[in-house]
Amino acid sequence: MTQPLLELFISSFITFFVVIDPPGCAPIYAGLSAGASSADKRAMAIRAVLVAAAILFVFALFGEKLLTGLGISLDSFRIAGGIMLFLIALEMVFERRTQRREDRAAQIVDTPEADDVSIFPMAMPMIAGPGSIASVMLLMSRTDGVERTVIVLAALVTILALTLVALLAAGPIMRLVGAKVESVITRLLGVLLAALATQFIIDGLRASFG
Repeated sequence: MTQPLLELFISSFITFFVVIDPPGCAPIYAGLSAGASSADKRAMAIRAVLVAAAILFVFALFGEKLLTGLGISLDSFRIAGGIMLFLIALEMVFERRTQRREDRAAQIVDTPEADDVSIFPMAMPMIAGPGSIASVMLLMSRTDGVERTVIVLAALVTILALTLVALLAAGPIMRLVGAKVESVITRLLGVLLAALATQFIIDGLRASFG
């Protein structure tokens, strides 16, 4: 049965939101750009999102051809991608993902020459990381026709726009949300991502052995 367009947009939106995690990127970016001017913060935020968008769109549009060239079936990628997303979900539930991001950010801060954080680590791997690349390829592999492809890409663009807003408003968001509320939200999103990842694995197994 073909998934309705609205349902496809919502499921794609939720997947991208959970994996890219705009609210989770905000505090990291706030810490990384603490010493920069307001103009530099805006420029780095915009550059980070644009570079991440370029990376994700390349994998969205040409990822399937890349897999074919490597001799990897889409069903195998669904299973592998689902397992990867499930591991990310576990890290979110137990808050290991947040700690790892903070450790990575601290390493960049401790490197004197790393003034511009827009490309690394913000664009990649924090926004366009393995999880988001796997997600966009998985979702695109389940689309058939231009209309459904546009729906998935529209969901991606929406999340990237929200990510840009989160980065630009990183300081106020941190003061408003607070660490405890962010922790609760992260755990809830982790449970949701685990369910979505399990569905990817089931779809891959069903197609492979069904």
